Amino acid sequence: MIHRAGVVPQPATAPLEKVPLESYLPPARPSLIGLSRAELAEQLAMVGVAPAQRKMRAQQLWHWIYFRGARTFDEMSSISKETRAQLKDHFTVDRPEVVAEQISSDGTRKWLLRLPSGDHLEQAHEVECVYIPETDRGTLCVSSQVGCTLNCSFCHTGTQRLVRNLTAGEIAGQVMVARDRLNDWADRDTPGGGRLVTNVVMMGMGEPLYNFEAVRDALLIVADNEGIGISRRRITLSTSGVVPNIIRTGEEIGVMLAISLHAVRDELRNELVPLNRKYPIAELLQACRDYPAASNARRITFEYVMLKGVNDSLDDAKLLVRLLKGIPAKINLIPFNPWPGTRYECSDWNQIEKFSEYIFNAGYSSPVRTPRGRDILAACGQLKSETEKLSARERQALRAMAMTD
Repeated sequence: MIHRAGVVPQPATAPLEKVPLESYLPPARPSLIGLSRAELAEQLAMVGVAPAQRKMRAQQLWHWIYFRGARTFDEMSSISKETRAQLKDHFTVDRPEVVAEQISSDGTRKWLLRLPSGDHLEQAHEVECVYIPETDRGTLCVSSQVGCTLNCSFCHTGTQRLVRNLTAGEIAGQVMVARDRLNDWADRDTPGGGRLVTNVVMMGMGEPLYNFEAVRDALLIVADNEGIGISRRRITLSTSGVVPNIIRTGEEIGVMLAISLHAVRDELRNELVPLNRKYPIAELLQACRDYPAASNARRITFEYVMLKGVNDSLDDAKLLVRLLKGIPAKINLIPFNPWPGTRYECSDWNQIEKFSEYIFNAGYSSPVRTPRGRDILAACGQLKSETEKLSARERQALRAMAMTD
């Protein structure tokens, strides 16, 4: 057991991964959001659209849903009234419902979203997503699970149960909600003339690679240039190190990769990120070396939360540089944001600067992520909202790790 200052011991019997408590229950009229063109055509067949028209109608639906952001079938003027009536009888184009919005003094927005799933017998599930505006970009942090599969000791969400995985529609729907709220669809004018949501990061609640298929399907929709149209180079998926799905991410999704590393020794990472006991550092870094299309132009980001007296020594910095040799990489240093009950403290600023300077001098970009949204508890690792009451004492939470460098 490690006894360095600030380390919170993990019980030996703590499970590495949690089991979902529930599964998705579709409503009587499911939303078409989250469906590919082929899946839209299948749904059209189910409501009696003639085979010769299905491909064309599916493309029309795709355009109205993902390019123009239509909220109802009545808006879809290029589709016949008869077909629209058929669709209204069986489907919706609902996205998550905004039940609360908070706006930080720095412009960060946090939305509490109720998911359009289940029926009147099922408790509504809620998640949060966070929008962080910058002068040259706008980053949206998106969730992949209600709760989280993992038990990372420094992360607030790691203390919560895993309720269920989100569907592809619920993931893509978070991007659509942001565009709704910001009036950011491609056929609408924005104050600066450009898009407001330019970057998407899968760094919210949940471990994306334990919900791989839904995350993949959603991100392919988000990246499609005939729809939402956010470049894959502007989409980043963050994982704690689910090694078997890292290569799949490169091959099947092709987005930028971020690794929640946080420690350079297995003994410490076993405590900070218990998944390391299953996929240790050497195995994780080999998967990064093998990541398809990794290059200096498509560097892998390594996230490293700065914990006082735990992982912030110059010896840690030196070992980090040695470990990443040969990997096109940049290192995001994240000042730890305290949350109620944590035993960790943020590293002193002088120590963070020394750590960053050593890495920079070794040839790696090492930005220190500026905390955003602290006044609305939207900063990295800080969020804990009443999004899911599982018992009288427990609530679901979301860490918003939105990249701003």
